Amino acid sequence: MMKRENLTRGELTHGIRANLDQFLHQLLQVMLVGFTIGMMRTVVPALSESEFGVPKNSFMLLTAFVVAFGFVKGSLNFVAGRLSERIGRKKVLLLGWSAALPIPLLVYFAPSWSWIVAATVLLGINQGLTWSMTQTSKLDITRSDQRGLTIGLNEFAGYVGLALAGIITAYLATILGARTGLLIFGLTTISLAILLTLLWVKDTLPWAKSEAAKHKAGISPGLLPRYPANISAKPATWEVFTLVSWRDKRLAAISQAGLVEKFVDALVWVFYPVFLYKRGLSLPDIGWVVGVYGFVWGGSQFFTGKLSDHIGRHKPNVWGMWICGAGVAMMLLHDGMAWWSLSAAVTGFGMALLYPNLSAAIADISHPNWRGSAIGIYRFWRDLGYGIGALGLGITAHFSGTVETAFWFVAISMFISGSILWLFGEETHPRYSQV
Repeated sequence: MMKRENLTRGELTHGIRANLDQFLHQLLQVMLVGFTIGMMRTVVPALSESEFGVPKNSFMLLTAFVVAFGFVKGSLNFVAGRLSERIGRKKVLLLGWSAALPIPLLVYFAPSWSWIVAATVLLGINQGLTWSMTQTSKLDITRSDQRGLTIGLNEFAGYVGLALAGIITAYLATILGARTGLLIFGLTTISLAILLTLLWVKDTLPWAKSEAAKHKAGISPGLLPRYPANISAKPATWEVFTLVSWRDKRLAAISQAGLVEKFVDALVWVFYPVFLYKRGLSLPDIGWVVGVYGFVWGGSQFFTGKLSDHIGRHKPNVWGMWICGAGVAMMLLHDGMAWWSLSAAVTGFGMALLYPNLSAAIADISHPNWRGSAIGIYRFWRDLGYGIGALGLGITAHFSGTVETAFWFVAISMFISGSILWLFGEETHPRYSQV
């Protein structure tokens, strides 16, 4: 029985073309994941005062829902990676979608902002489990020389979905009202995702086990990266956590960059709609400006992920941090929808350079035996950036009395973090990191 199981695993083929059916199913899944978070990104912050009772200039209260989201999603990323190595990727994906079902109802019936915070806690659980699994599942079934493209396509689908949802819900809120529009959109998206997962998604854990078996047998094709030497063959959770967080210089540099880059997305989520609404833009116009950020971020990853497969990860990651910071600062330097859209596009392009390639760099130097855990731990630190960043945004805006200082806080943080990555990180792509 064991021999037959090992033989079956050995016959599994890796590569996008060989697994195109499942690859496309997973792309659709991550687009629906993007829809789910996107429905909370434009309407909810812009109407926080008029619809959900947040007092004017209550910056700490306004940021509370993103703080909750960041800490919950970060923790669930960590749990998802480890859990998926024990019960499989598909079961974790289904758990994530099940957690999302109450979100549209909580928003629809919300008598106060605390209900929005509660809905965002569930959103953090949903995003931590589902987005982690779509990314991990694709990495399971593709080859090592396709990782940049794989993660680029994954994030392309997710963030295009996010941008579309922000625009669609803005129009639905204008036509049907904020609560009804979000209810219809949310229940439709989540129900469809659960149905598709049950009917068509396969568990990809056997592919990861097959890859690990090939590594052990010494028959893995292509160049191998420089895996960390100071870790056991089957490490415990704490061993992987400490390795990714601080014991390996390369992994630690990537993790801190991941954490800080989420300051940008927290800013776009919380303060872009407020900033633009106070300057007279309508909800649909705000949806389009924020949508430009999402479309450029998502669309460019189609190319920037593949780019790193050809030139390496390190340069795109560092330049992405700096360009993204410059785009954030640009928002404050001029007025008008065209300028704000251009600034959002620059920010989105910076995110497209760094976002898939930080994850690809983690995947490069994580052994298949513990890659799911390593990705989960990186995503823990990365999405903890939502919580830490939102706290920083709230504190700086609270003491200054304006949202503009929050923009400068994020821009400066990105330049500093990019410099740390440049100094302490290094190339991880197997083709360019051989010594």
